[in-house]
Amino acid sequence: MPFIARYRKEATGGLDDTQLRSLEERLIYLREMEERRAAILASIEEQGKLTDELKGQILAADTKARLEDLYLPYKQKRRTKAMIAREAGLEPLADALLLDPNLSPEAEAAKYLNDAVADVKAALDGARQILMERFAEDAELLGSLREHLWDSAVLVSSVAEGMAEKGAKFSDYFDYREPIKAIPSHRALALFRGRNENVLNLKLLPGDEAAVPEGEVFRGPGECELKIARRFRVSDQGRPADAWLAETVRWAWRVKMHLHLELELTGRLREAAEEEAIQVFARNLRALLLQAPAGQRSTLALDPGIRTGVKVAAIDGTGKVVETTTVYPFPPKQDVMGSLMALASLCRKHRLELVVIGNGTASRETERLVGELIKRHPELALQKLVVSEAGASVYSASELAAKEFPDLDVSLRGAVSIGRRLQDPLAELVKIDPKSIGVGQYQHDVNQTRLGRSLDAVVEDCVNAVGVEVNTASAPLLARVAGLSSAVAANIVAFRDRNGAFASREALKQVDRLGPKAFEQAAGFLRVMNGANPLDSSAVHPEAYPVVERIAQATGREIRSMIGDVPFLRSLKAGQFTDERFGEPTVRDILKELEKPGRDPRPEFKTAAFKEGVETMEDLKPGMVLEGVVTNVTNFGAFVDIGVHQDGLVHVSALANRFVKDPHEVVKPGDVVHAKVLEVDLKRKRIALSMRMDEAPAPRSDRPGGDRASPAARPAPAKGQARPQPASFSGGALADAFARAKKKG
Repeated sequence: MPFIARYRKEATGGLDDTQLRSLEERLIYLREMEERRAAILASIEEQGKLTDELKGQILAADTKARLEDLYLPYKQKRRTKAMIAREAGLEPLADALLLDPNLSPEAEAAKYLNDAVADVKAALDGARQILMERFAEDAELLGSLREHLWDSAVLVSSVAEGMAEKGAKFSDYFDYREPIKAIPSHRALALFRGRNENVLNLKLLPGDEAAVPEGEVFRGPGECELKIARRFRVSDQGRPADAWLAETVRWAWRVKMHLHLELELTGRLREAAEEEAIQVFARNLRALLLQAPAGQRSTLALDPGIRTGVKVAAIDGTGKVVETTTVYPFPPKQDVMGSLMALASLCRKHRLELVVIGNGTASRETERLVGELIKRHPELALQKLVVSEAGASVYSASELAAKEFPDLDVSLRGAVSIGRRLQDPLAELVKIDPKSIGVGQYQHDVNQTRLGRSLDAVVEDCVNAVGVEVNTASAPLLARVAGLSSAVAANIVAFRDRNGAFASREALKQVDRLGPKAFEQAAGFLRVMNGANPLDSSAVHPEAYPVVERIAQATGREIRSMIGDVPFLRSLKAGQFTDERFGEPTVRDILKELEKPGRDPRPEFKTAAFKEGVETMEDLKPGMVLEGVVTNVTNFGAFVDIGVHQDGLVHVSALANRFVKDPHEVVKPGDVVHAKVLEVDLKRKRIALSMRMDEAPAPRSDRPGGDRASPAARPAPAKGQARPQPASFSGGALADAFARAKKKG
């Protein structure tokens, strides 16, 4: 996909990788639908029931739901009451009463008594079952009811009996209702999680039923029953069979169709919510992977710990581990002076520039220790930084880490990961399962196959957008390059180890299993720095080198002299250098790349400075303005690490002095921001922040998420109105649950 997006713009009309991924998802859906269409046609034909009209409807169906509606009457199912009634010869009775309501149901039913039908009641019950199944399997009716419910139905949630205390984190949903099509993904997933944990009961009410004030009984028929009646010409005209038919319609809706459609529409809600959650995770992961790298700067990496000590790794500018140790500045050993001496010795010995600290347990205490180190040894000119250690423990215990550092203790591998992710976040984070990085919302509740596919695509797109230096990249990083498998990536590293650095892109063709197709896909994303051909360090694809040579020949310039000459390159007209293979989009990309070959699309490196003296939630006071780092962005706001071991939440309404629909419009993971403390809830471990500096902390009684009224104390909605959705500035039970899940990784 990255290859097509970057190097085949003439074929795609300039679609980017995100657009192409969307097309790929749609293609997968259409292929699955075509497979299902073929299976349905074969099944119905095998039954001998495939008419030309039905075949035409199946071929014209444009959604999976429509296909299943059409197939429903022919789907193999277990023995139903309607089947038994047909076998007893009651279908003519059902047809007669539906076609001619002037018939008396009892008198007509008396004609169908036999060994299998004992009395009139049994005959009428059987006929009703036949009609109910017929109504429930009408494709046109199902489609109409489905869309009607999606547009008007309300999802109602209540607490399961005896679960109020145990399921307190879902308290915002104990008495909740909202139109199903208006429920945002994070609330939908919270509701489904509550149901899965047996805390919440969910039911879907048609709009007219939901509009009835609490305590009153809905008196039908409702719009859904009327739709069924109209479809089959059932109406109350005082005829003998009208009442019986109306009751059949009611039973068909209540017993058969309502439950079926409720399951389908809640499934549709879940699918949409999962898709949105996956997109949120993907956007956050992209931002995290494309964070600014510190670059080739020697680093002292610290993985904080109290009882087990602070794990230390000295890493040179190329990412090589040169020395490791563990220091014990905290109780029970509390060897502060020994720790300072050991750290100073390492920094002096290996000429380290940066000290990076993981943001886990004891990070602020470790940061204070490093502050003392810097104060005592100004000659070392050290700079301290704090980075997220999410996923470091997962990596340190992985098979990949064991292969990379077979002689290194598992705990020390985590420190190495922390240090390397500062030098180059992308190169290090590709070694970790994206789901372990912790930048999603309800990531464990969504379809794991789709999530994995989406996150893998993000990693691939990010790696290829930045490019990979083939002579220093690890096998996991190379494996993410378009066209390269894990096996070929390992072969590249093995070839490099045996023969030394690659002198050119052309030399890659000597690697085992790296054939012409793989080379075509990968070559443009692989960089060979300081090689004989200056284009090998750029994003210009080898297949397009003749274009550059043509430009050089036409302008009388050497290729090396053209590179970086911005005024000269911008004076050229792309249209003058096109040919049958390379159009203007490609030539424009080539000229742009020559301006700054191998440029890194990632931003400039910068970090947040946590405020001295603010190290725990107890140190926070409403009104404080602190610098922090955005750790996660969800649909309801952004979580910010302000250095107190508990991320604060900036609700979407407090991200800017304007209306913000999508928090991703304002912030992304890794951003350094200033936020004002609005509220600190020590008991529930919640911190409410605002990025609107003019916002004042609310009085306690007015603060959302503070002393809120219980659901029972809330005023009942007026007739025709949905109950207000849960509103908590600090994200309510949802944010609380999410924060705890995030903290656990």
